[in-house]
Amino acid sequence: MRYRRLIAKFGTNLLTGGTGSLDSSIMSSLAEQVARLHQQGHEIIIVSSGAVAAGIQKLGLAKEHKDIPFKQVLASVGQSQLMNVYEQLFSKYKIIVAQALLTKSDLIDRAGYLNARNTLLALIELGVICIVNENDVVATDELGELTFGDNDNLSAMVANLVDADLLALLTDIDGLYNADPQCNPEAKLIPRIDKIDAEIERAAGDTANSYGVGGMITKLEAAKLATASGVTVVIANGRKPDVLTQITLGKNIGTIFPPRTSKLESKKRWMLSGLACKGKLIIDDGAVLALKKQNRSLLPAGVVGVDGEFQRGDVVDIYDSNGNHLGCGMPNYSARDIASIKGAHSDEISSLLGYEYGAELIHRNNMALV
Repeated sequence: MRYRRLIAKFGTNLLTGGTGSLDSSIMSSLAEQVARLHQQGHEIIIVSSGAVAAGIQKLGLAKEHKDIPFKQVLASVGQSQLMNVYEQLFSKYKIIVAQALLTKSDLIDRAGYLNARNTLLALIELGVICIVNENDVVATDELGELTFGDNDNLSAMVANLVDADLLALLTDIDGLYNADPQCNPEAKLIPRIDKIDAEIERAAGDTANSYGVGGMITKLEAAKLATASGVTVVIANGRKPDVLTQITLGKNIGTIFPPRTSKLESKKRWMLSGLACKGKLIIDDGAVLALKKQNRSLLPAGVVGVDGEFQRGDVVDIYDSNGNHLGCGMPNYSARDIASIKGAHSDEISSLLGYEYGAELIHRNNMALV
């Protein structure tokens, strides 16, 4: 089985057909595909948008209110409605569903991250399909001025969380184009993207999604995170017949982002998610070479700059002197300590600080490079 464990993310535009109300025929088709894959032995978690849209529909409102507290009211009303729809759809196939409402803050803490992981893996083991959504009732950062909560990055975090093989971002267009297909008849679908560079990001900016929050820019952010953790990502049109089956079989559909690395050990995936980053270190060219080519630990001598207030054991980003992001790690020393020992040889640490926690600033085992 090529993709055993997959995350299927259903966007607002897909679930509503662009109308602002949940589309029962589209949701029924998606549930039928998920159920069939589930019966074939695939392990599936759904990350579903649509709570705010469901709230608007349930309350009989003509349009959405813009203020954040009322958005949270809509999400609160709509979440149970959304789950009720999924409950009814999957009951036809005798599949039990569960709900998990997450926010980024739930996953920032290492213990919270592990608790969420353990719960989702236990549900998978029991054959339950979990419906994950961002907890819009409390997650004001994500709501902001946006029309709907953004679940693209959340779906990548969930893929990261449970060691998924595949993340399918299903939306209402066929994938990423080199220009906006609604404005440019010459626009061409990009079938495969091995590296997300500035040109790809420009193309995504030109094909922004006008209804939901999760336009192509957020989907690229999600693809960056997931592929860095060894997950294959596909952006495809969820309205196409049997789209999930086609993706799972490895057929050429939508835009595929192959993984940039092999599956990473759990702690390193958590670090790479960027959820808990407290600061950054800037290192010189010699240290870059030692880390990337020689698989070495980071020593104080290679550090030329430190930014942020962090303690030993916190997660920090690592950059080269040109501003390129190299990865992240958990340092043995605080920001204040590193400011005192940066550029120094390891045997000087004790005399400079009056104590030491080891010769390495960041041990190789506590580092994840992108």
